Amino acid sequence: MARTDRLMRLMDALRRLPAPVTAARLAQETDVSRRQLYRDIATLRAGGALIDGEAGVGYRLTEDPALPPQSFSRLEIEALVLAVGELRRTGDAVLEEAGRTALARIIATLADEQSRQAMHTVLRSFHPPPASVDFTVDMTLLRRACWEELALDVRYRDLGGRVTQREVWPLGISYSDGALKLLVWCCLRQDWRIFHASGIEDACFSGRSFRPRRVSLLRDYVARRTESGGAAKA
Repeated sequence: MARTDRLMRLMDALRRLPAPVTAARLAQETDVSRRQLYRDIATLRAGGALIDGEAGVGYRLTEDPALPPQSFSRLEIEALVLAVGELRRTGDAVLEEAGRTALARIIATLADEQSRQAMHTVLRSFHPPPASVDFTVDMTLLRRACWEELALDVRYRDLGGRVTQREVWPLGISYSDGALKLLVWCCLRQDWRIFHASGIEDACFSGRSFRPRRVSLLRDYVARRTESGGAAKA
């Protein structure tokens, strides 16, 4: 796990777990040894985090009183909770868990009254999760390729059954009715394409980067779609 991610997980655990939190519990939450945990606590303290306690007693995070607490209107709180609840419709368990973790982190920083409002929202999502989702590829790989603008070599079977090997530049991921789709710039066709995830039989990093083309390609795609009223081909 990257150092930054590890420290963020530790801060998150300190915020949401009842204080004082033992070193053993924090080590379990962040999946590190106690020795590494003590080093991470020291790193956070050196960075300005107000963490009281010590080994054998437990730790407590004190938010900086010089900073105002986060504040949201009641409707904004309802919207956040509803949006996270809707993530189950994607069928992507990792994405859903990330949403719940982010929401818990936000709620932990709210003032008491707003925190209670978040616990008792009136808007709810009761859509059942999709019966099946065609995640035949590694979602972590697809997300990283989009974020870091890394080209992929893919073997793709289109809707007509034809199989091609292509280098693509992943631009975005969409979820709809149990289907996962990937918007790419296809180097073979020199055009935008939308791939159904179920048709991606294999994918790996090609070792090439298309930075900083992603933003301009997305902007041009949206403009062309708006003008033509249609989407890219598969």
